Amino acid sequence: MFKLNGTLKVVKDTIQVSDKFSKREFVLTDRTNETYPQDILFQLTQDKCSMLDMFMEGQELEVSFNLRGREWTSPQGEVKFFNSLEAFRVESNQPMSKPAPKKVVETEVTDDDLPF
Repeated sequence: MFKLNGTLKVVKDTIQVSDKFSKREFVLTDRTNETYPQDILFQLTQDKCSMLDMFMEGQELEVSFNLRGREWTSPQGEVKFFNSLEAFRVESNQPMSKPAPKKVVETEVTDDDLPF
């Protein structure tokens, strides 16, 4: 298990890969080295895809993740290896900001307001 603190830079939509598998990618900017900040791509899968719904781009987060690797053989027989960072917990120390409630303006219609 690994952890990384950073700024939420990009949140992508959930993709339904197959009937039984969905994933959602997001990017966290790691500023451990201020001279060379790193944009790190993570993914959430299945029921964890909704974890990002409560966060906004620009928010500081702590992501707990596992490093996953897999082998793939192309139709031409070429073997390739892929890595992914599989997030399983996303937390923020910042207070959650809620959207401002929409104001409902009530107006009274009188005969003077009619255009005819």
